[in-house]
Amino acid sequence: MVEEQLEAGEDLAMEAARPAQAGQADASQPVKAAAVFSMAAALAACGGGGGGGGGSAGGVFLPGAGAAPEAAVDPVQIDTGPYHYPQAKTDEEAARFLLQAQFAASDKDIADVRAKGYMPWLAEQFGAPREPTAWEWVNSKPYGKVDVDAMAWRQLMTSADPVRKRMALAFSEIFVVSSTDIGSSWPTAMMAQYWDMLVSGVTGNFRQLLEDVTLNPAMGFYLNTRDNRKEDNSGRQPDENYAREVMQLMTIGLYQLNSDGSLKTGADGQPQETYVQSDVSNLARVFTGYNLDIRTAEFNAFRPEGASYTIESNQWTTRPMAFTARNHSMLEARFLGTTVPAGTAGPEALKTALDALFNHPNVGPFIGRQLIQRLVTSNPSPAYLKRVSDVFANNGAGVRGDMKSVFAAVLLDDEARGPAGLADANFGHLREPMLRLVQWGRTFGVRSTGDTWNIRNTSDSSQDLGQSPLRSPSVFNFFRPGYVPPATAIASNKMVAPEFQLVNETSVGGYLNFLQRILPSGFDNQDVMATYVNERALAGDPAALVRRLNLLLAANQLSAATVALIAGALSQPPLANPSTDAGRLSLVCAGVLLVMGSPEYLVQK
Repeated sequence: MVEEQLEAGEDLAMEAARPAQAGQADASQPVKAAAVFSMAAALAACGGGGGGGGGSAGGVFLPGAGAAPEAAVDPVQIDTGPYHYPQAKTDEEAARFLLQAQFAASDKDIADVRAKGYMPWLAEQFGAPREPTAWEWVNSKPYGKVDVDAMAWRQLMTSADPVRKRMALAFSEIFVVSSTDIGSSWPTAMMAQYWDMLVSGVTGNFRQLLEDVTLNPAMGFYLNTRDNRKEDNSGRQPDENYAREVMQLMTIGLYQLNSDGSLKTGADGQPQETYVQSDVSNLARVFTGYNLDIRTAEFNAFRPEGASYTIESNQWTTRPMAFTARNHSMLEARFLGTTVPAGTAGPEALKTALDALFNHPNVGPFIGRQLIQRLVTSNPSPAYLKRVSDVFANNGAGVRGDMKSVFAAVLLDDEARGPAGLADANFGHLREPMLRLVQWGRTFGVRSTGDTWNIRNTSDSSQDLGQSPLRSPSVFNFFRPGYVPPATAIASNKMVAPEFQLVNETSVGGYLNFLQRILPSGFDNQDVMATYVNERALAGDPAALVRRLNLLLAANQLSAATVALIAGALSQPPLANPSTDAGRLSLVCAGVLLVMGSPEYLVQK
């Protein structure tokens, strides 16, 4: 499926990259080749998703257990193995792991992973010191001078803890708050704090993360829990938005699941719903009585530069929403087989509700599947998903919801690390556009001279990426976990390809045009620029340059034919043998464009 369509794409790309007739050197040929590559990718990945191998039960230590005694990480023993691939034997194996676990693979990271092994390296990343938070960076800037986009891109491209940031980005696509649809006087500070909360949740417990999300001011704005009030004689009823979405999208999903992700069915053979409307209406009562925690002295305490008005200071953006008893519903609430008795105080009612959601058997497979999809493959085998679900249920020390162990189980599973997936046409996933840009920045030394990171919103699919971090078009994320591209081999094989909900003719062309603009010139009048230091040094040897790009960008997953095609295109005039720095930059950018536009790069395995 995927491989056959890749071969067809490569044939077309070779035609596009073929040297022009004598005397007619065409500088656009590498770009034409890249365009064909990317159009072929839209076809190629529609032929496959994920799936494959397996592993067997047994005992193993995950990060923090005996594998890395020097790392001060909470020791936890996990009974999910054995893992047959604990060590990267080659640079490409290390790069493959790094491109799943974080955003990019540097020479140093590859060497570290090979020297230490997957588990010890991952343990170090989970235990590494946190750098200054996103909120602290935003708060250090003048009011209104940086936006959510600058905050998000800076965090993703430069932070010293990229593993945590990669996993927090995966969380942001489950616990969706879109900066496009929130108000307040402090939207950037509020979204920065929401992001910091997700980063903390990566190494915490899912139960605490669920509570933090529920009481976060950004979620309060986005799904209407801010100032959500009890029923009254005027006909007011508690807003049901968060009650519905916290079940449907953030914890248990629509249908009851077995631990391997398969649907439970009733006597009639039909899937069994996890909740009904009365569950939503009753649960909504629990989420009443909460509002922004703005203290009296903080009102009208801040005057924006040059303004004639005052607003509240921004301390409230760092606090959970506060509870006001008089606004909380005291009616009985029955949901998911749990009862909150009438007259129960708000904090106690909230604890009961969140405990019920957290302990629901669906949470492990529902959340586990989405984390596997974001980091490894669109269609994990039932056995893979069950192993991850089992770790969510019990990390080996009797702890449910330990996210360090869950993320480790996703990344270290035989199905993720074994070589079988590389040859499996149904394994892997389409790289999300925003991840491609972050990988470019981290791989090629992107910097913002003024520390403004004015990369902007890149949601426009016609001329940008068609995706931008923390800017989902709806609470349903950029794409649905169960999205199936219509009239494709994926649909025929009953598979899914979530990221392909972003792909159309416009987005394919828009992505290539975007790359052509930003690779040599960056953003914001060249304030945000990549350096390409190591790559410029290889400009005189196109074959060596392509080998480097293949390893760092694609973990050597480009075929020999694709590598030869790109190296050949770079060896033709006017790119070949550059004698100036501008010429070297042009050659390097053409190589990066060709690699990042190829199907074998776009379909990550």
